[in-house]
Amino acid sequence: MANGQPHLNGAFYGPSIPPPSKSYHRPSRGDGGCGCCGCLGCLFNCCCGCIVNLICQIIITVVIVVGIVVFLLWLIFRPNLLQFHAVDASLTQFNFSTANNNLHYNLALNITARNPNRRIGIYYDDVEVSAFYESQRFSTVNLSRFYQGHKNTSLLSPTFVGQHMILLGTDGISSFNSEKSSGIFKIDVKLNLRIRFKFGFVKFGHYKPKINCPLKVPLTSNGTSSSSSSSSSNGVFETTKCSYDL
Repeated sequence: MANGQPHLNGAFYGPSIPPPSKSYHRPSRGDGGCGCCGCLGCLFNCCCGCIVNLICQIIITVVIVVGIVVFLLWLIFRPNLLQFHAVDASLTQFNFSTANNNLHYNLALNITARNPNRRIGIYYDDVEVSAFYESQRFSTVNLSRFYQGHKNTSLLSPTFVGQHMILLGTDGISSFNSEKSSGIFKIDVKLNLRIRFKFGFVKFGHYKPKINCPLKVPLTSNGTSSSSSSSSSNGVFETTKCSYDL
């Protein structure tokens, strides 16, 4: 060759590479493009996400604030549950007639209600006391409303006198006869209360606790019975702690 360069043929470089072809893609409605409908969809999704996040933040904030308020109130008030004890009982009549299913009764109780709180007073707006035998209510009395001060004990003295028809059945009559022979009757006394709390000059709440007192009451002939830690099998009523019905 005239220029002195070696001859280069096509086999050395390989086949020629064609230039890349240009392709065009039209965005569709569902590919997240920024057409009119696509932009509206993005905006809607963004707004929904922001609203959900805002709601979650509000809920978390409210829960935290409520928790702090409850904790502070607990630190200030240090509330304790009211305590109830049946300390005395007098049962002078408890007869059941199988002829007409009438129960004749004469029962008097002394129940103490203790408010152990230092800063909280209690308004007893309603005090309903009911007596049950074999899960059947045979009498109900309503006591007067009253106020109970701080760290104070009040005495409730319901009296049940009269007759009431109850259906005992074979097992119930057998239990009655057995208890009559022993001279000790199992009687459940329940208190339905409606109370409010007082802190300083502020009155708040309207709560309805239910109290259950399962009693073993000896039948006495003179109508007197004194509280004691001894067993009621000796003819003396035993002080009984009442519990809350959940």
